[in-house]
Amino acid sequence: MVRIAKPSDPEKIQYLKRAIQDRRYMASAIQRLAHKLTEELIQARPDPPR
Repeated sequence: MVRIAKPSDPEKIQYLKRAIQDRRYMASAIQRLAHKLTEELIQARPDPPR
């Protein structure tokens, strides 16, 4: 099956190019990713033995 790429959004691309240069944006993005990964790991962990 051939996949066709979605058309890119030039405005969003320009926004992201500027955003990745902003330390606060990157720190916030990393924090959000860490939080999401932690939540998923906690949900995937089996209950501890009692």
